Amino acid sequence: MGDETSIVEITPNTLLLNDFRPRSIYNVPRKTVERAKYPVIDVHSHIFARSERQLDEWVHKMDVAAIQKTVVLTMVHGKEFDDAVRFFSKYRDRFILYCGLDYTGYDKPGFGPGAVKELKRCFEQGATGVGELGDKGRGLFYDNPPALGMFIDDSRMDTVLGACAELAMPVNIHVGEPQWFYERMDNTNDGLMNAYNWRLDNQDGILKLDQHLEHLGRAVAKHPKTIFIACHFANQVTDLERLGKMLDRYPNLYSDISARFSEVATIPRFGEAFIEKHSDKLFYGTDMEIKEHMYEATFTILETRNEHFYVYNTDHIREFNYHWPLYGLGLSDETLKRLYSANASRILSIII
Repeated sequence: MGDETSIVEITPNTLLLNDFRPRSIYNVPRKTVERAKYPVIDVHSHIFARSERQLDEWVHKMDVAAIQKTVVLTMVHGKEFDDAVRFFSKYRDRFILYCGLDYTGYDKPGFGPGAVKELKRCFEQGATGVGELGDKGRGLFYDNPPALGMFIDDSRMDTVLGACAELAMPVNIHVGEPQWFYERMDNTNDGLMNAYNWRLDNQDGILKLDQHLEHLGRAVAKHPKTIFIACHFANQVTDLERLGKMLDRYPNLYSDISARFSEVATIPRFGEAFIEKHSDKLFYGTDMEIKEHMYEATFTILETRNEHFYVYNTDHIREFNYHWPLYGLGLSDETLKRLYSANASRILSIII
C-alpha cells in the first residue's frame, strides 16, 4: 500500500486564534504594488541596520520601492548619536537623522540648559529633528535616562521645545497606544492578538489615551513655532474624528501614519475620507523592520482598492499582528503625492 497522509481536522473548538492563517478565497480583482506610484520620503524609521551589509541591503530595498530618503529616529544623543552619524555617513544623501534628548537632571532644579546644549551639539553633528520621544502613560521614557513623571507639556520642557523651534527641528512624539491595549483582554477585544503583547489594561497609575492627547494639545498650543509630529495617527486610529479636530485646531501639529496600516485598512471608506480630508497634515512612514514585502504591503493598502486580503511575510507570519482581513484605501493621486513626499518637502524641508 502507498503512503497515506493523515489529515487532522481542525474545529472551531480546537483552533487557537494564534494559529489562524486564513487565506481569502474571494475571486475579486487584486493588485500588488511593489513600487510606489510617486517618489517617497519615509519620515519614520529607526536604526534597523547594524552592519554595513544590512545597510546596503536597506538602500537596495529603498531603490526598488522608490523610497528616496528615510528619516531615522535614532532616539539617542551623545556618543551614541555620533556613532549613528558615522554609521549612516556612507549614504548621507539617503538618510536623515533625528536625535534624542538628554533628560539628565530633569528631576532637579535647573533642568533645561544642559539638554539644550546637547541638542545644539547634535544639531551641529547633523541632527535635523528630535525623536522619537515617547510616553506610554508614566512620562517621557524613550531616551536614556528616562524622564518618568515629566510629560510633554511640563514647564521643564519649555526651554527645550523652544530651542527646537529656534533650530527648526521637528519633534516626533509617540503618545499612548491604540485603544485595544487599554481594553479588557477577553473575547470582546477584536485587537487581542496584537494588544495582548503590549497590554496596558493591567497597569495602574498610567494615563489613558484621552489624557495623553490633552497633554499633547497643551504642549502644541504653548509652542506654536515648534513643529510636532504625532506618530501613528497619534494612536487615534479608532477615533480619527478626534485627531482631525486636533489637526484643524493646531497649525503646527502633524501626524505620520507609520505602523498603523492594518488598523486603518479595516475601515477603508472612513480611513480614505479622513486621509483625503487631512492630506496636507499627514506623512508617510513605516516604523517596521526592513523585511521582504514590507514596503509593498504599505503601498498596496494606500494605492489599491483590493478587498479582503491578508499579508504574510516569507515565513508565513502575519506582516501585521491582527487576525482581520485588510482593504485598500485607493487614495487619489494628489493625496498620494502629498503623503509620500510633498508634505515632508514643504514642512520638514526634506528635498528629493
